[in-house]
Amino acid sequence: MRVKLAMACAVLTCAVASMAVRAAAPPAQSLSRAELKKMIQDAHTTEDYLTLASYFRWRQQQFEQEAHDELAFWAKRSMNVSLEAAKYPRPEDSSKNRYEYFTYEAQKMSAQAAHYDSLSAITSH
Repeated sequence: MRVKLAMACAVLTCAVASMAVRAAAPPAQSLSRAELKKMIQDAHTTEDYLTLASYFRWRQQQFEQEAHDELAFWAKRSMNVSLEAAKYPRPEDSSKNRYEYFTYEAQKMSAQAAHYDSLSAITSH
């Protein structure tokens, strides 16, 4: 009886936590490249620019999360140094390259978001 109650509480806790995460997450903003290009071309109002800025902030957060995850993976791989991994490219080199890529992409998304924020400020005056 107690085991069933504990299991029910655990399932309920997981369900509530997943709903909270879903409610806190931004709406699915995955746009195709063509949709994004069209959105950029058609943007002329403050709302359009703010929408683009929020999209690029969302993408920046995604890349920052990926970079954070890859940094942890890089540290983990760096601890497992062996003779067979001495050849290039070593696993930790791959993780380092992925981390640098995600960081670079996050910076690009931040610059894009700042650009559209400034455009929205200009058009609102």
